[in-house]
Formats: sequence, structure tokens, C-alpha cells
Amino acid sequence: MTTSELLRRAQSAKRAMALADTQTKDRALLAMADALEADAPVILAANALDLEAAKGTVSAVMLDRLALDGQRVSAMADGVREVAALPDPVGRVLRREERPNGLIIEKTAVPMGVVAIIYESRPNVTSDAAALALKAGSACVLRCGKQAHRSAAAIVAALRRGLAAAGLPQDALGLVEDVTRQSAAELMTAAGLVDLLIPRGGTGLIRACVEGATVPVIETGTGICHIYVDRDADLDMALDIVENAKCSRPSVCNAAEVCLVHRDIAAGFLPRLAQRIVDQRAAHGLPPVELRLDDAASAAVAGTPVGPDDFDTEFLDYVLAVKVVDGVDEAARHIAAHSTGHSEAIVTADGGTARRFTALVDSAAVYWNASTRFTDGGVFGLGCEMGISTQRLHARGPMGLEELCTYKYVVTGTGQVR
Repeated sequence: MTTSELLRRAQSAKRAMALADTQTKDRALLAMADALEADAPVILAANALDLEAAKGTVSAVMLDRLALDGQRVSAMADGVREVAALPDPVGRVLRREERPNGLIIEKTAVPMGVVAIIYESRPNVTSDAAALALKAGSACVLRCGKQAHRSAAAIVAALRRGLAAAGLPQDALGLVEDVTRQSAAELMTAAGLVDLLIPRGGTGLIRACVEGATVPVIETGTGICHIYVDRDADLDMALDIVENAKCSRPSVCNAAEVCLVHRDIAAGFLPRLAQRIVDQRAAHGLPPVELRLDDAASAAVAGTPVGPDDFDTEFLDYVLAVKVVDGVDEAARHIAAHSTGHSEAIVTADGGTARRFTALVDSAAVYWNASTRFTDGGVFGLGCEMGISTQRLHARGPMGLEELCTYKYVVTGTGQVR
């Protein structure tokens, strides 16, 4: 099926999705979750083919993003069930105003229509995105990276069976068959067929969509996330936070890529940091972190001199750029110059410094004494997420069901004229 035909079918199906009541949508989601678990052997077999084809072409951390096992398939199914359990945003009255002339004006949440998602090689995005879009009353068209296409196709086949079991049109969920760049370009320029485009992936994909799309786009994902260790930080806490933010899963967008350290503590903190995330990890057979250091940091600890682009790179690997700063204001200026607006953190015992940091730093999520790894729809109580919006308009931060709706004004009168 061509991409254009897939979109036209989704346009036809979106009416049924917009009219579906909560019970029908939830019944479909639960059937979709059951179908995922029932089809786990087929999904895992398809994923094994994807993994074999990807070996030698992507890094080990990217292979981990691509890989599925029984536990991950079960987690995908549980994520769909969690979405079913969430309140239905469609039809919710966001604001109600009764005017002096008797008009009742209700700002009401409504579906987006056809939501297209372009994403890279993360099979779990397939079920997360589909569940959220469908619960929000929209049709969903998915376009995954070629490395994950077999896995995504098996997942979509199971999900479509769940839709049909609830009496909803299977065309409300589709997977683009063409994995060349042409299909991505078609989605970006499908005015009248795509009501919202959401790219989930690396810098190149995000930039291509933002610069080339003629349909509405929500910019998501790219995470050059910073942790600033202040002079009043609890250093043991700081070590725990930096290690978690960098090492727990470096291939995801909420992993830390830059550590900023106050000059007054750099000589004491940086050797401890190197021991923790370089030496100790290597001694335990874990991948050590490569520290890329500015001149001041290099005076305190051994590492690789920072390159000209390192403070502007989403490494998605065991690499951490390190800079020594004079205080919270310089840290905030550095973040403003280099951040992608995703997630930043300060570690400090000084509440005044923390409040200044959270006021100065303009990112979707700003943390005080916690890891950036918490920027996630599930952790924020939104169920699985469509992505992390790094823009300011319409949606910002983890995008759940509410962010996948737009609104219209429903006005009720008794014959008023103007």
C-alpha cells in the first residue's frame, strides 16, 4: 500500500475514532494489549531478524534500543493497558463561560485527527504511540526506521487485530511500508491528510521535519541534558545523580550529556567523579564513561580534551562533556547557549541557588537534586508518552493524552443574534 493510500484510509477512519466512546476505545486498547502478548513469539522472531540485520551497522547502545525480549513485550502490553485506565481527554470541558447575553461558551477538548509519527529504531514506540493516539480519538500513521520495520510490522498486525475486536476500523492504525526517505518526505508534506506530525529521533530527523514539513509539527526528543553541581552540593548525592543520569541508559533522550561543576569544588569533585563512572565501572566490567574536559576540568582530572562540538552533541553513549563554571549564572548561560530545551538539573543544598537556577533555565523539565532520567510520561503519571516536546507552543515536556488533543469552542444559545 502506498503512503498516500494509507493516509487517505486513515482520514476516512478518523471520523469513527472521533465518535468512539470511552468504553469502546478502552475495550480496543485492552484487546490490543492481549494481542501483543499472544503474538509475542511472532514479534520476537521478527525482532531477531531486525537485530541480525543491524549488527555491525549500529552501536551496542543502539542495538539495545532495538532489542526486544519477553519482558519488554509484556511491558509494552502493560503500557497499553495503562493508557486504557487513564481518563479520556476527548470531550472534556476545559473552560466554561456563561456570558451576560446568555450564551454558554465551552472550550472543549477534541481529537487531532490523523497523527503521523516518524520514529527511529525503537519498537516499543510503535505500541506507545498507537495507544495514545487512539485513546485520544485520532487515527495513527506510523513510519519507523528501517532497522525496526519487521518488528513494527508484527506489532502493528497485533494492534490492528485488537482494534477490529472492538469494532473500530483497522485503518485507524497504519504502518508505512516504504522505509526510504521518500516516505518521510511524503508525511512531512501531506497537507490535508496529516493533521499533526510528531518526529521522534535524533537531531537529523528532528531538523528535517521542522525545516521541511508543510504540516503542523511538534518538535520532540533531542536531549542535550545538563547537570550542574553547585559548590553547596552534597557530593555523594551529586555522584549518584550524575552516574544515574549518564549511565543507567545512555541511549535515551533524558540521559545527561554535559556536567557543569562549580569552580570551588572542581578539584575535589572531579577526581571522585572519574573514579566513580570511569575507574569503578571498568573494574566491574561495565563500559567506562569517556570524560571530555574543558581546560579547567583537565587541570583536576585526566580525560580527553573537549572538542569544538562536544557541548552541542547528543552523544547517546558513554561520553560526558565536562565544564568548570564560576557559579549558577554562568551555568545557566552555558545551558541557554547549548541546551536543546529538554531536561536540566542542579545539585545543591542552597534553596536560593536552586530557585535561581529553575528561574533562569528555560527547558521543558528542570530538576533540583534529582536525575534528568525522570523526564518520562510514565514517571510523570501520564501513562506511556508520545515523546518529549522541547518547544513552547501547544505541548511541552512529556506528551500524554491531553497534549494529543486540540480544542474547539462549543457555543450554546437560545436564539441570540448580534
